[in-house]
Amino acid sequence: MNRVAMVTGGTRGIGESISMALKKAGYQVAANYAGNDASAKAFTETTKIPTFKFDVSDYDACQNGIQKIENELGPVEILINNAGITRDSTMHKLTYEQWSAVIQTNLTSCFNTSKAVIDGMRERGFGRIVNIGSINGRAGQYGQVNYAAAKSGIHGFTKALALEGAAKGITVNAVAPGYVLTDMVKAVPEKVLEKIVARIPVGRLGDPEDIARAVMFLVADEAGFITGSTLDINGGQQMY
Repeated sequence: MNRVAMVTGGTRGIGESISMALKKAGYQVAANYAGNDASAKAFTETTKIPTFKFDVSDYDACQNGIQKIENELGPVEILINNAGITRDSTMHKLTYEQWSAVIQTNLTSCFNTSKAVIDGMRERGFGRIVNIGSINGRAGQYGQVNYAAAKSGIHGFTKALALEGAAKGITVNAVAPGYVLTDMVKAVPEKVLEKIVARIPVGRLGDPEDIARAVMFLVADEAGFITGSTLDINGGQQMY
């Protein structure tokens, strides 16, 4: 498999598992990261996957960063928009900076990266874009107006871009994880986590690999009839 796959936020958590699954399947993988140089170095040493540092919330940085990836590895035919941050706060305390940072990093980044690869995908008649949404973008969450809005926006973005890409062999889908055992979730107080797990019918948090397996299904050449969908992976916590 010579297709080039780019994963934003691809060196840690869910992104790391996706990057590793793609490499194992034979794809050429480019893992993007924003700022943790030590983590990125350790990731490359362990996985042999090259990393590319640029801010996905910055339009010009994305155009330049993805151009560098394509110069080094070849055209990006698979794009996984995984990068995300949280800046949780209730609305009456939420600052504009907290709102903007989450919207730009979690949602605007999908535009920035997709814009950089869509013309090439259209010309080649093939493309796979998978956007990582969230259960909280589907159901909402107290204290996450910014995060829920961004993730909900991803689901709408996915459907609209899927309509544009369908006739050109480009599929666009989303995965909406529930609570997955990442650094972000590990930071939640233990008593709160216990309450979260109690609401999950399968009785556990998700593993990053649970999400990676779904992504691998959606990016396959054989998945060309699946587009505009959102795959909920949350242990039955929310059913739509």
